[in-house]
Amino acid sequence: MAFVAGSGHGSDMDALSLFGLAAVSFTLLCYAKEAGSHWWTLGFAFGCVLGSIYGFLQGAWPFGVVEMIWTIVSFRRWLKMRRTPAQGAEPLA
Repeated sequence: MAFVAGSGHGSDMDALSLFGLAAVSFTLLCYAKEAGSHWWTLGFAFGCVLGSIYGFLQGAWPFGVVEMIWTIVSFRRWLKMRRTPAQGAEPLA
C-alpha cells in the first residue's frame, strides 16, 4: 500500500510525528557512529535534546524526562572524551 497524503487510512504523518522520527533517527545514527569520534557523542546528546522536546510536545512527559537525563549523561561523556586523548593517537607536537 502506497503512502497517500490525506487518504484517511491513518497513514498520515503530522509534523510532530515527522519531527520525532527525525530526532530518533538522528540519535540512532549518532549512537551507531559514536566509536568513530567524540563529535558523534555530542551529536547523540543533541539528538537526545530533540527527543526530549518531542516527548514533551507529544504529551509523553516520562519519555521527555528520560531523554533529558540521557542528554546530561551523554554531554558529560562527551566532555570527558574530549579531554582524554584517543588511545593510540600520536601527539601532534
